[in-house]
Amino acid sequence: MRIFRGVATPFEIADTTTFSGRARRRRLASDDAGVPVVVHHVEFEPGARTHWHTHSGPQWLLIVSGRVRVQTWGEPARDVDAGDAVAIQPGEKHWHGAAPGSGGAHYAVNVNAKTDWLEPVDEREAT
Repeated sequence: MRIFRGVATPFEIADTTTFSGRARRRRLASDDAGVPVVVHHVEFEPGARTHWHTHSGPQWLLIVSGRVRVQTWGEPARDVDAGDAVAIQPGEKHWHGAAPGSGGAHYAVNVNAKTDWLEPVDEREAT
């Protein structure tokens, strides 16, 4: 067993080359020597979101507070609330961030996944 203490990993400002708006994140857990899973804790201020991206493996978003907006390429954006979960398939082009007028936070659980960052989300798509 391995325990990852949240207080042991400080938040940092999200990279502006992969996020729009104000967000902060921290790598809560990873175990590269064992199971290839990485857990990120991401907090979005109103209007903040990731850029479009894909993952080589599955990603789960576990919404822990507020309201988060998610969208898959070619589909309408959808809002999810604290207590909801979202499963994203490998290769699925998507973005996620705060729903309009709200902040939100999630745990992003990436399973054996590399992230390929793409273009920013058009403001019209996000609202």
